[in-house]
Amino acid sequence: MATTNTLNLPILQLPLNLKQRISQGHPWVYRNQLGEGHGPNIPTGSWVQVRCGNFTGYGLWDSSGPIAIRIFSTRQVPDFPWVLDRVALAWENRASLRETGPGKDKTEAYRLIFGEGDGVPGITVDLYGQYAVVATYSAGVEALKDWVVQALREIVPLKGILQRAKGKNTEAEADDLGTERGGGKLQALWGRLPPRELVIEEHGLKFKANLFEGQKTGLFLDHRENRRLIQDWSKDATVLNCFSYTGAFSVYALRGGARQVTSCDIAVQATAAATENFRINGFDPDDHEFLSEDCFELLTRFGKEGRRFDLVILDPPSFAHSKKNVYSALRGYTRLNQLALNLLSPGGLLASASCTSYVSPEMFRDMLATAASTQGKRLQILHDAGQPLDHPVPAHFLEGRYLKFMLCRVQAQP
Repeated sequence: MATTNTLNLPILQLPLNLKQRISQGHPWVYRNQLGEGHGPNIPTGSWVQVRCGNFTGYGLWDSSGPIAIRIFSTRQVPDFPWVLDRVALAWENRASLRETGPGKDKTEAYRLIFGEGDGVPGITVDLYGQYAVVATYSAGVEALKDWVVQALREIVPLKGILQRAKGKNTEAEADDLGTERGGGKLQALWGRLPPRELVIEEHGLKFKANLFEGQKTGLFLDHRENRRLIQDWSKDATVLNCFSYTGAFSVYALRGGARQVTSCDIAVQATAAATENFRINGFDPDDHEFLSEDCFELLTRFGKEGRRFDLVILDPPSFAHSKKNVYSALRGYTRLNQLALNLLSPGGLLASASCTSYVSPEMFRDMLATAASTQGKRLQILHDAGQPLDHPVPAHFLEGRYLKFMLCRVQAQP
């Protein structure tokens, strides 16, 4: 059972087999690691002291969900100055994203706080111009929200700080900060709401950001640099962008000089948003192909029709929301990439991504090798990326590495 100390905090003794992990800085203590009878009377959002051998840390308690404690500090119970320091450091670490000048186009949308990656477990903050969107991934960390809002007001030039109302947290949401929830009414925590037709710039291109509804506001911030890479490989290419959402990869391909771009997403509203993003960047949607259908079915149909492309982009949603889904997810990724490889001649390019931490980079590379070998091909990896600098991964928290993006040259087997 929990006891208390001179700070009037409940003390939770952790099993010694967790010492190495949490001493290295891992911030999570799962409920099933606590054993029987720990914390039943501790209110959600309360600070607790955790001890494990000679390790002492301070974390926030959550009475529901798979993660019982998120450890924030080994030195003190966090207060507002502590939160302010973390937000200031995160702002400083992203200074290069805000730089403009010769050869550096404007970028005004990025993740300012990436939860555990920035030392503030369970909280993310995304910037879209002068609007910040706060997301909390457990009921416990709601206790820090007011301090985060106050820190943002002191450090970042903003017109509004927002949060989208959410439903009950799930294990997937708790374990993967790369997966952003959609839905819920947008509310202002401070300042004013953004315009519904908010347009932001990313590497000098313009994109509509709907902060009121939809997933990821119409723009997946973690793929920013991968989109910029695709631009450099698109000159004179025919491009197929699967799971295209609002067409950001397609727009970059066109700026890179692609001859023709086909964009496919199962959501009709996403396709409509993609055509609008083409227009605001000066590209005529009528010169290109937009399809609203299941991408597996599309790739199968294109294969039967003999369609061929110079570059195929695969950015599917997460196929694994928990460890038990890993093997079915790998089967899905394998099948998807097999179908895409059928549309590429030797020398073509495959850009393939995965956005779940449950599939490791090694597992993803092995999946690509398997998919290629079953199609009688080999893949030469030209670019292997994780997350950009606004989604940092601590060395002690490998779960924070969820994004994989590989650009591969397709070759015939020797």
